[in-house]
Amino acid sequence: MLQCSDLFDFPESLPFGDVFSPDLAPWEWLPRIRECLADFTFPEQDLEIPVGLHIEGPVYFGQEVQLPAYGSITGPAYIGAGCTLRPGVYIRGNVIAGARCVLGNSCEFKNALLLDEVQVPHFSYVGDSILGNQAHLGAGATCSNLRLDQADVRVQLPDGSRTDTGLRKLGAILGDQAEVGCNAVLNPGSIVARKALITPGVSFRGYLKENSMAFSGSTLRVLPRVES
Repeated sequence: MLQCSDLFDFPESLPFGDVFSPDLAPWEWLPRIRECLADFTFPEQDLEIPVGLHIEGPVYFGQEVQLPAYGSITGPAYIGAGCTLRPGVYIRGNVIAGARCVLGNSCEFKNALLLDEVQVPHFSYVGDSILGNQAHLGAGATCSNLRLDQADVRVQLPDGSRTDTGLRKLGAILGDQAEVGCNAVLNPGSIVARKALITPGVSFRGYLKENSMAFSGSTLRVLPRVES
C-alpha cells in the first residue's frame, strides 16, 4: 500500500509530527487536519491586521508572516513562519501551511495541508488536498475534490490497482517538489509523486510516478522528466 513516506517528508517546522504518521496512506492524513487543529492551543497574538483582511475563528500566524491588504481567513488555520498571503486569499478553515509558503492572489484553500515552501501564487483552488514540500501550482491550476456523481473517491496506486478511500471529498495529493502547470485540472483523487510534472492545460487523473511528466496531445502521455 502507498504510504505518506513515499511521497513527502513531514517538516520539522510544523508541530504536528506525532499526528501525521509517515506510515499512513496519504489520504488518511486529510481527516487529521481537522483533528490536530481542534486539539491545538492557539496562543493570543498581538498582530497588526490590515483593515481589509477579515479573520474569523482561531488562526495562528508564525513569525514574519506577510499579510495582504485584503482577503478572508476562517479558522481554524495554522500559517507557518515566513509565509506570504497575497491579496484576495480565501482560507475556508482547517488549513495548515508550513514555513515559507505562498498562498496567493485570489486562491482558495479548504481542508488542506501545505508542507514547507509550497507555492500556490495565482487563481487556484486547493480543497481537501495535500501539497508536499516545494510543490508548485501554476496560475489557475485546480485541485478538484468532488466527483460529478458525488460517490466516494477512489485512487490509483503505483501498481495500477485502485482502492476506495472512503472519502466523499478528496482533491489532489502532490509529493515533494511536484510541479503542476498553469490551468491544469487535477481530478479527484489524483496523486502526483515526488518531482513529477504535469504540463499546462492537462486534465489529469490517476497516479503519476516519481520524476515523470504528463502532457496532453490527442491522448494523455507520460514520459520521464528531464531536469535542466
